[in-house]
Amino acid sequence: MKLRIRSIMDYGHKAERIIIDVMQDTDIGKYLILDSTYKAPGLISNKVRHPFWFPDLKVKKGDTIILHTRKGARCSRTKDNHTEHCFYWGLDSNIWTNDGDCAIVMHTGDWHSYMVSIPKTQPERV
Repeated sequence: MKLRIRSIMDYGHKAERIIIDVMQDTDIGKYLILDSTYKAPGLISNKVRHPFWFPDLKVKKGDTIILHTRKGARCSRTKDNHTEHCFYWGLDSNIWTNDGDCAIVMHTGDWHSYMVSIPKTQPERV
């Protein structure tokens, strides 16, 4: 995997954020972060919440991605030839509040979507 979660910092507090290391050059627009829990040691629940899909952005090995839970404005800053990319989930409350909560980083690889198109006038249902 080209991204690795380093840690969740200040969980349960306003400054809550996930620190992600970029292990290889990649486009983070192919990655999601999900909130889940452990059912047992090493066994992740299939209940996922609060998905965050990163926007298309090419990042380089050695860069850091910081995903804040709260609202804010996306930013980037370069230091020592590496860039720190900040993103904001835009949530009104914290996510990581219980023992056993876990963050999952997932590579989407390939996906398909289908948009529902509801006609402006629908026949009455009986």
